[in-house]
Amino acid sequence: MNRTLFCLSLAVLGITVASCDSRSNEDPVKPVVITEPVRYDSEDPAIWINRENPAQSLVLATDKHKNGSVYVFDLEGKAVPEKTVSGIARPNNVDIGYGFVLNGEPVDIAVVTERLENRIRIFRLPDMTVIDNGGIPVFEGEEQNAPMGIALYRRPSDGTMYVIVSRKQGPADGTYLWQYRLEDSGEGHVTAQKVRAFGKWSGYQEIEAVAVDNELGYVYYSDEGAGVRKYHADPNAQNADEELALFATNGFAEDHEGIAICKTGHTDGYIIVSDQAAGKLRLYPRNDSSHQHELIKVVKTSAIETDGIETAASLVLPDYPSGILVAMSDDKTYHYYSLQDIIGSE
Repeated sequence: MNRTLFCLSLAVLGITVASCDSRSNEDPVKPVVITEPVRYDSEDPAIWINRENPAQSLVLATDKHKNGSVYVFDLEGKAVPEKTVSGIARPNNVDIGYGFVLNGEPVDIAVVTERLENRIRIFRLPDMTVIDNGGIPVFEGEEQNAPMGIALYRRPSDGTMYVIVSRKQGPADGTYLWQYRLEDSGEGHVTAQKVRAFGKWSGYQEIEAVAVDNELGYVYYSDEGAGVRKYHADPNAQNADEELALFATNGFAEDHEGIAICKTGHTDGYIIVSDQAAGKLRLYPRNDSSHQHELIKVVKTSAIETDGIETAASLVLPDYPSGILVAMSDDKTYHYYSLQDIIGSE
């Protein structure tokens, strides 16, 4: 008996089994939109929400190459050439921060790692205006100084904005990631001051994906051959450099890749991790006071070899009634998914 007839027979008897679920491994979730292809190598997305007109929100996406770009797409998946920034030497990961104060005015910013130049780049949104005075060096004085992952943290208590950067290679002594405080130079551009080095590393693969939960104050990163590690995001927190958790340690086909924080409430939601080689997303509870983060569900998508992912649950539109998830696909595109199709109805 084929699978369809088998499931129909069980349904008549009032029996439901996991293999008959419409979101089984045989039936990957389909995207709402697939973007136009980038030129070289898709890698990592970020979502900028236009709070005045959500339908005009943008997706930023890195095109990883020695002559790479940060593409800007609209919500139809069309590239916006006048905003896309080219000539970036292997842009790796990108993240977005809201409300950084520059020249006394709150602005939204995008921060990108430029791996071959050992620096980060900062742009003002939505026009992608350069505001970094040509780039900010990272991991200065280190032999292993090629930046990869990046995440922004805006401290709720005072609005101070930090950037947390991982690198292609790093030491196993608990200083793999560096955190910088972003500051207004007073001359129209942004500067950065190192405030700490932290983060264990297993030594197996590398650390690339980094994500921050601003409201709960945690930073998560993928130790690719081991699992997801969790620390305090505030460098001034008590025991800030002590690891809070290592979870998602089994079930992955190969590497642990992209991480996205999916917020369904002030403290509720999911930590979504890309199981790249399996073409799946693994969901863990966001608010877990025990720091255990046991697996909730696994969802297969149509994206190929997904690395970077990002979510915006607050970006609610007709095609995205519970928000949007953007996933990199290894065919030079990015997929936009209805978040409801990934997490289910809340």
